[in-house]
Amino acid sequence: MKKMVLLSENARLVLETRYLKKNSKGKVIESPEQMFKRVAKAVSLPDKKYRQNPKTAEKEFYDIMSELKFLPNSPTLMNAGTEKQMLSACFVLPIEDSLESIFTTLKSMALIEQVGGGVGFNFSALRSKGSMVGSTHGVASGPVSFMRIYDEATDVIKQGSRRRGAMMGILNANHPDIEEFITAKQKGDILNNFNLSVAVTDSFMKKSNNSKLFRQIAENAWGSGDPGLVFIDEINRKHPLKEKVESLNPCGEVALLPYESCNLGSINLSKFVKNNKVDFEELKKTIHTAVHFLDNVIDANKFPLKETEIITKANRKIGLGVMGFAEMLIQLNSAYDSDEAVAFAGKLMKFIRKEAEDASFGLAKKRGAFPNFKKSKLKRKLRNATVTSIAPTGAISIIAGTSSGIEPLFAVSFVREVLDNKKLPETNPLFEKIAKGRGFYSRGLMEEINKWGSVQKLNIPADVKRLFVTAHEIKPQWHVKIQAAFQNHVGNAVSKTVNLPSNASIEDVMAVYLLAWKMKCKGITVYRYGSRKEQVLYAGNNEIKVHHEFAGGCLKGECSF
Repeated sequence: MKKMVLLSENARLVLETRYLKKNSKGKVIESPEQMFKRVAKAVSLPDKKYRQNPKTAEKEFYDIMSELKFLPNSPTLMNAGTEKQMLSACFVLPIEDSLESIFTTLKSMALIEQVGGGVGFNFSALRSKGSMVGSTHGVASGPVSFMRIYDEATDVIKQGSRRRGAMMGILNANHPDIEEFITAKQKGDILNNFNLSVAVTDSFMKKSNNSKLFRQIAENAWGSGDPGLVFIDEINRKHPLKEKVESLNPCGEVALLPYESCNLGSINLSKFVKNNKVDFEELKKTIHTAVHFLDNVIDANKFPLKETEIITKANRKIGLGVMGFAEMLIQLNSAYDSDEAVAFAGKLMKFIRKEAEDASFGLAKKRGAFPNFKKSKLKRKLRNATVTSIAPTGAISIIAGTSSGIEPLFAVSFVREVLDNKKLPETNPLFEKIAKGRGFYSRGLMEEINKWGSVQKLNIPADVKRLFVTAHEIKPQWHVKIQAAFQNHVGNAVSKTVNLPSNASIEDVMAVYLLAWKMKCKGITVYRYGSRKEQVLYAGNNEIKVHHEFAGGCLKGECSF
């Protein structure tokens, strides 16, 4: 086994707070190295089922994690090799229009959140507020009222959890209660555990210029970041299975059928640049090992619900994604908001998807295709119905010491709040390295960056300013173009936030929505600078506030995918 790389102080703090094993008194009894060994061993064991020596996989799995080249979603890091052994991050649960279904699903949600999973729901089957309830001759209270119950339950569950319960609440645009849904977060401190999205059709988007509802959605997103849009027709066109998808996971990067779960993992792209070039051979090797890892997770998993185990093993969806894209671009001397970066994003993800599918095809030859293959639209027998997905990587990117998902740098220096209100100051190490290497580093310069988070007004070389452009300094269309470039080669979906300046207009939000739909994204989330009270990321010591809930779709910065 390879020697573990050094972790940052913030990475160690996050690991000690949430991931490392503790005794009954709450004392940490595991090192990061021991954690990776625990996970590698637990996830390698299913190889026995397929008549392979698990020791070989155990070493390979440990190496890619300990070198921070790949990390699985948080439940796997937390639970693999423990009594819980629940390893999936994402679930979708069905809700039918009956009190029994609503509260059965509530119970299922509680069991999932108790062991660290996030849940998505589409509430559109519930009858509208004020409708007659035939069995009791009463009056229905509508979807939003039941969402509030789910929200309160999650508040209670997360108090004793290492990972906040995150939920996605979706309502179809044609539901009678859609206006109440899209304005729900404007009316007080409610539904804080939900990301909200409206499911819109192609027909709806074609009529959007003349749509009052479209403008209302944009107005509320302008005001609070919620709701986002889910382009449900595009999702179902690209879904590999013939069954219709109605909901996604909490951050919108995986479309799942009722009761289905998905396990995710992300490759740290910043580790694959050598001499200003991408090491595609090493990247290929890591992709194949990561797909093997994620497929094993399905067999090693202890599912919280029997229904989930059945459908997850029938479709065997996995979501291999990336983090550190912004840092890879900096290492390649390419600005995030450029045609060069957009073209590179497409080329890179095309390579990752091809290799991931080749790896899944190879597993299928040894282990068999996923059982529901005959019910799929796929032409080639794969082990997994889906293999790629771009998650927000909130916590695991801190552990990896890199930027989140495919987001640009949030700031060159910022403060991050994590669970139990710990504040973690971060300054981008690549900037420090370049500044020292080119001879313009000084303590005074770093103090200025720590104060403002940005380098654009500082007296440094223009090409360095161009490389270190941050999320709120990038025009919205570049956010969408990067998302679309990745989405074109991603089997699932992409979690990405379009950051808007504080002076952005409602028309700007509408323009972003239209561009995302035209470019065939599967969903879109916007966040206008300073439009929320609660903050989790602060740019510099000046505490310029931007909510991390929408840094890649992350709910309050707690997405650990």
